[in-house]
Amino acid sequence: MTNVTTHHDQTSMRRAGAWQAALLLAGSCLPVLGSVLITPVLPQLSEHFADVAGSEVLVPMIVAIPALMIAIFAPFAGQIVDRLGRKRLLIIAMFAYAVVGTAPAWLEGLTEILVSRVLVGICEAAIMTVCTTLIIDYFHEEHRRNKYLGLQTVATTLAATVFIILGGALGVGGWHVPFWVYAVSIVVAVPMIFSLWEPSAAESGGRRDASAAKVPIPWRRIGVRLLVSLFGGFTFYVIIIEASYLVVGTGIAATDTATIGLVAAVASLATAIAGFTFARLAKGRAGRLLPIAFGLQAVGMLVIWVVPGLPGVIAGAVIASFGSGLLLPSLVTWVVASTQFEERGRVTGWWTAAFFLGQFLTPILMGIIGAAAGGLATAVGIVGIASAVVAVLVGVALRRSAARESASPAAYTR
Repeated sequence: MTNVTTHHDQTSMRRAGAWQAALLLAGSCLPVLGSVLITPVLPQLSEHFADVAGSEVLVPMIVAIPALMIAIFAPFAGQIVDRLGRKRLLIIAMFAYAVVGTAPAWLEGLTEILVSRVLVGICEAAIMTVCTTLIIDYFHEEHRRNKYLGLQTVATTLAATVFIILGGALGVGGWHVPFWVYAVSIVVAVPMIFSLWEPSAAESGGRRDASAAKVPIPWRRIGVRLLVSLFGGFTFYVIIIEASYLVVGTGIAATDTATIGLVAAVASLATAIAGFTFARLAKGRAGRLLPIAFGLQAVGMLVIWVVPGLPGVIAGAVIASFGSGLLLPSLVTWVVASTQFEERGRVTGWWTAAFFLGQFLTPILMGIIGAAAGGLATAVGIVGIASAVVAVLVGVALRRSAARESASPAAYTR
């Protein structure tokens, strides 16, 4: 009995710091790596597989399919997290990611490459779900949690910019070369083995009892929030995906990569700055910044629509991207942060699925809206109107929820 008590005392004293946060933030960047690293070599891949039937659709799927796999498999990863633990799944997924991620570096067939990308997406589903869950487990105090959820947005945004540049530089050596970068997950996984631990309910600010062993997913509480997260995943990626096309639409030559890259970089910087400020702004009730985040996205997208030329695109992209930088950590906090320890992995998995499904649907929906509206700038403006509507609806819902909680705090302790 004494040994058990001593072990409990030792584990209860564990407190995560900057090193654990850095590892989890690095792990969170890997799904971004899967999305953007190889975009600079897509023209090479299209040329290489030009003779393959359906290559005009299949080659872009090399980039898109991991996001779809995250959307499909993240809930299953959440089930494993809650049943078998966080750390074991994370380490296995990190090493598997290196194997399947680098596979296209030596594969030649388009079918085989697509299969490897499916497996990459499955690994990313596990990595993203566990990293987000552990950030909330380790940093359950509100100010620390908000700080690192904000930094998660900063890290992934800056990583996206770095990975695009790196992919373009390595692509000079041929389309095979950038895929070797996926081996970086091993560099992160090794210190994770020694520096991360499986948290207990007590360490993550929760309690475990016999009745909580099979806690159901709180669908009534998170169902609408997941739908909002799906829409947020869509709006988050509109500027990221369409910025270059919007710049070209103002008359800038497609070969003027310096101007296109500058606009993308400025927009990314705005997202990162918002992520840095999230912890300072997000004091109090979870999700309180959501109406502001959607509202800023709306304003930015409407500026792109209404203000002609490159100045409108730049100004609108900066405003919308700042809103996106507040949106991502706000959504995570709103959906996941208030969960019980025993349900947190599954809820995080469903949130990850919703957000990345929105990412996967972004180019598809923008293509449909753009064709119907008669232009990309108009399509962005329509999405801006939708964002404004969601901002108002979420704001009203949050205000009503706060009023009910104030009237009956015992009924809304979670």
